[in-house]
Amino acid sequence: MDLRRIMETVNMIDNENLDLRTTTMGISLLDCIDSDSDRACQKIYDKITTKAEKLVKVARELETEYGIPIANKRITVTPISLIAAASGDSDYVKYAVTLDKAAKAVGVDLIGGFSALVHKGYQNGDRVLIKSIPQALKETERVCSSVNVGSTRSGINMDAVKEMGKIVIENEKINPLNNGNLVIFCNAVEDNPFMAGGFHGVGESDVALNVGVSGPGVVKTALEKVKGESMDVVAETIKQTAFKVTRMGQLVGQEASKRLGVDFGIVDLSLAPTPAQGDSVANILEEIGLESVGTHGTTAALAMLNDAVKKGGIMACSHVGGLSGAFIPESEDAGMIAAAEKGILTVDKLEAMTAVCSVGLDMIAVPGDTPAETISAMIADEAAIGMINNKTTAVRVIPVPGKDVGDSIEFGGLFGYAPIMPVHKESSAAMINRGGRIPAPVHSFKN
Repeated sequence: MDLRRIMETVNMIDNENLDLRTTTMGISLLDCIDSDSDRACQKIYDKITTKAEKLVKVARELETEYGIPIANKRITVTPISLIAAASGDSDYVKYAVTLDKAAKAVGVDLIGGFSALVHKGYQNGDRVLIKSIPQALKETERVCSSVNVGSTRSGINMDAVKEMGKIVIENEKINPLNNGNLVIFCNAVEDNPFMAGGFHGVGESDVALNVGVSGPGVVKTALEKVKGESMDVVAETIKQTAFKVTRMGQLVGQEASKRLGVDFGIVDLSLAPTPAQGDSVANILEEIGLESVGTHGTTAALAMLNDAVKKGGIMACSHVGGLSGAFIPESEDAGMIAAAEKGILTVDKLEAMTAVCSVGLDMIAVPGDTPAETISAMIADEAAIGMINNKTTAVRVIPVPGKDVGDSIEFGGLFGYAPIMPVHKESSAAMINRGGRIPAPVHSFKN
C-alpha cells in the first residue's frame, strides 16, 4: 500500500469515525445438545469459553498493529430453541444465563442466539423459548434474542406475529430497555454479525469469524467533494469509498481468523451509525441534497446509497454476507433523532425507507400505552415488506411506560436516545387476532 493510501486510511480513522464495527465469532452448539439441561449448559459454557478464549485478545492486538479501532467483540451461537428442545424443560432461562456467563468470561460485549425460527410454524422448543424471552432478558446483561416470523419462501406466521407483540409488552413491563435486545425478523440471515439479531445458522461451519464494517462519516466526507455533481457521480463516489472500507474489513477479518484458527466467514457491508457527531446515515442522505432526512426524495436517495455500498463492497471482498447496506435506527443516528424530533421523520416514512435499506424499523420508541396488537401490526407490515421484496426486514420497537409523543427516552452508549414517535390510534386487533399464516407470494416458487 502506497503512502497516500496509508495516510488516507489514517485520516478516515482520526477524523471520519472509521472503525471496524464488530468482529463476531459464530459458534455452533449442535454438539452440545443433551436431554439433561444442566449437562447441556455445561457443554455450552465450555465450548464458548474454549473457542472464544482469545477473541478479545486477538482483536486488541490487531487494533494496535493496524491502528484500526474495533468497536465491538461479539459472539453468535446456534438458535437456542434448537439446542434446548431435547431437554424437556418448561423454560430456557438457564440457557440464557449460561450464555451471559460465558460472554462475561471471555470478555465480549454481546452474545446473540437466544433465538427461534418460526416462519412456518412452531416446534415445542420454539414455544418454550419465546415464552422465556422476557425473563431471560431480565436476568442477563449481554444476551440478545431474535425470532424469525416470516420468509419469502414460507409466508408470514401470524400466530407468531401476534405472540411477539405480547412479548414486547411483557418486556416493557419489566424494563423497556430490554426490547433493545430483541429483534423480530422476516428472512433472517444465518451469518449476521450485528446485534441484537445475530445468530449462528445451522448451515454455517463449526466456528467462523464474521466482520461488520461501517463508516458513515467516511462516505459523507467523500460526498462533500462532489457537491453539485450528477447522481451518477454520487453513486460512483459511494462505490469507491465502500470498496476501501470493505478491503480494510476483509484484511482484519482474515488475519483475525488465521490467528484464532477458525474459518473466515463474511464481511457485512452495513453502514451502521452511532450517536457520535459525523457518524450518521441521515447526514449522508442530506449531503446528497435533502434539507432533512424524511422529506420527499429520502427513499430514492437511500435506495441509491444502499445499492452503491453493495456494489463497492462485493468488488472488494468475495465473501460478503450478513445484512449489508445502510441501517436507519431512530435512536443511534444523530441525524435521524433530529428529524424525528422535528416531526419530519415519521414511522410511516421509516417504513417506506425499510423497503430499500438493510433492515427495518429499528430502535423505534413509541408511547407506553401502545396496544400489543398495534406492535404486532407493525411487525406484520415489516414482515410483508421483507417477504414481498425477498429481503431481510426486522422490528426493534420500544414502548416506554409513562411516555407519550413529545417525550424522549435515554438508552445510553451506542443506543443514544430517542424521541417518542406517534403511532396510528386506529386498531388492528381484529386482523391480528385472526392468526394463521399469510401465504408465500407467487414469486417464491422458483424451483
